[in-house]
Amino acid sequence: MLFPNKKLLYPLEPLFGQILSPFERFLRRTTAGGIVLIATSILTLLIANSNWGSAFHYFWEQPLTLGVGEWTLTLTLHHWVNDGLMALFFLLVGLEIKREILVGELSSIQDAALPIGAAIGGMAVPALVYMAFNAGTPTASGWGIPMATDIAFAIGILVLLAWRVPRSLIIFMTALAIADDLGAVFVIALFYTHGIDMTALLSAGGMLILLVLFNRGGIRHALPYVLVGAIMWYLTLKSGLHATIAGILLALCIPARPAFSPAQFDQRLKELSGKFHIVVLDPNTPDTPLSNHRMATIAENVELAAVAVQPPLQRMEHGLSAWVTFLVIPIFALANAGIDFSSINIGRSIGEPVTLGVMAGLVIGKFVGISLGSWLVIKSALGRMPHGMNWRHLTGAAWLGGIGFTMSLFIGGMAFSDPQHFEDAKLGILASSLLAALIGLAWLYVGSGKQDA
Repeated sequence: MLFPNKKLLYPLEPLFGQILSPFERFLRRTTAGGIVLIATSILTLLIANSNWGSAFHYFWEQPLTLGVGEWTLTLTLHHWVNDGLMALFFLLVGLEIKREILVGELSSIQDAALPIGAAIGGMAVPALVYMAFNAGTPTASGWGIPMATDIAFAIGILVLLAWRVPRSLIIFMTALAIADDLGAVFVIALFYTHGIDMTALLSAGGMLILLVLFNRGGIRHALPYVLVGAIMWYLTLKSGLHATIAGILLALCIPARPAFSPAQFDQRLKELSGKFHIVVLDPNTPDTPLSNHRMATIAENVELAAVAVQPPLQRMEHGLSAWVTFLVIPIFALANAGIDFSSINIGRSIGEPVTLGVMAGLVIGKFVGISLGSWLVIKSALGRMPHGMNWRHLTGAAWLGGIGFTMSLFIGGMAFSDPQHFEDAKLGILASSLLAALIGLAWLYVGSGKQDA
């Protein structure tokens, strides 16, 4: 035999044949996404500081018009990314939040108390630290920048230490980052929205009511939700609210209950299996679905039944995850992470209140806030330390909370009208995210051992 050992020919078959839990799939994709995001950010910085830097910046400022007839919308490519593509990111965030609230780490009060308390502390203290540097100045509006944690980066760093830290720490960090994202959404909606058009806002509200009716009416197909959600996005953009909020609202309306119950699915499978068995045993019919219409129809019905037993929320989250992780977020990094260091005085920028506030807020504020919030929850008996974790693990996660790349850049772009202030903020975000990652990595590596895992 040319290949006497099949395992040598297909060494990865057992790996790809595994049935992964939703959390494990999410974790692996988030880890890979963190690597892609790091690589994209480095590439963006290299391009921005090369001979193509000016052309690269000019490219993102080009206008693009989409629409039909009088229904057109013109935005720069940069705004299409931040207002359009990032709506898909927030849709995925919303789906994750809803899932966690229904069946995940936020589904019970005692389990949810710790990550929520940590997230609240991790948002409040960094904002206060930032304001200590910028209160009463034109840059005070950037207080929301250090409030956010980048889940892709943070989980990616944790997974590098998966052999030394307990799995419960990774789950805790995921729940913390999701609760943190929810807080950031509220901050954007309440404090970074200006000039409300009430007609467009009420129309967007009408679309939201229609989506709720779809949910309550038992519609399980994604297409009606996508079409009405796109209209709601457009109306939200026209209203003056940040359009990405439409992504969160759409996610909350996606049904979490499947069309088939497990018992119905089981009964349907038995029925179809019996019919398929009869067709297979019939000697007068072809034995391949390609030429056997009855066999192909039964197989299609099995597929439809498998779809019907999966909640639309789960299907949509699974379908969006790869696109957001490997396309939307990298494009966002390309459009926003570029800093031309030759055009700024790093010595001057590093001493600016914006840069100092962002760095102190993300590195020190996040560590203090997450640690303090967690301590208060545990000491008040509102929540409990997850199994296998200790304070060394939790404070290590608090350091990693200072990685605020994606959401921090997003809020920074809305907070400042002066490009120089945004450049200072980007410098602070990049520097503090790198510093927080290194400290958190070293802290957990030194403070954790194999016996803790």
